[in-house]
Amino acid sequence: MKFGVVTFPGSNCDQDMVDTLETSLGQQVERLWHKDHDLKGVDFVVLPGGFSFGDYLRSGAIAKFSPIMKEVIAHGERGGYVMGVCNGFQILCETPLLDGALLHNDNQKFICKNIHLKAKSKSAAITKGLDGDRAYKIPIAHGEGRFFAPEDTMKSIYDNDQVLFQYCDEAGNISNEFNPNGSLDNIAGITNKGKNIFGMMPHPERASDENLGNTDGKLFFESILANI
Repeated sequence: MKFGVVTFPGSNCDQDMVDTLETSLGQQVERLWHKDHDLKGVDFVVLPGGFSFGDYLRSGAIAKFSPIMKEVIAHGERGGYVMGVCNGFQILCETPLLDGALLHNDNQKFICKNIHLKAKSKSAAITKGLDGDRAYKIPIAHGEGRFFAPEDTMKSIYDNDQVLFQYCDEAGNISNEFNPNGSLDNIAGITNKGKNIFGMMPHPERASDENLGNTDGKLFFESILANI
């Protein structure tokens, strides 16, 4: 599979994502610049974490106007695969590709630490290969990660099995006590109805190498490769 990793001004996890895909997973990766008008034949587009355009106005609000996003949106609407991590998730929620919004953390602080996740969706490629009873340790690093959507949108998200991940403790217990940012229902990631667009706040690419002491995140990418 050929992946494309987009770099925006302010991206800081683009090389982490490239290294994970190329080195840890042995995949072909095309580096894409935000001013490009061509996806260069990639099968799967990744919007990495960081602070695109300094997070001015609202995280992701300016990046959605970068020229490449027209191609990314068209790719996703055709059924092509797109994944947004952290700032990438924020960008996707500013487009028609994902529902909801990422608001300021409820404590109004930037949070950088390891948390635990449980996979919820049974039908998305990124979660199909995961153990739904296991808690996965993945880092977070964000100031605007509180997922919110109106009640009718939330009903649709649940009706269509679109919740990818929920925050939990290391034993897999889901409760507000283990919710780091105040997200509705402890939601850490969602997909679209078509299950080809993935957005998540935690950083699996930062937990995909034995040198980092954690390879839980690599399992997420392996699930994608096994189920697409």
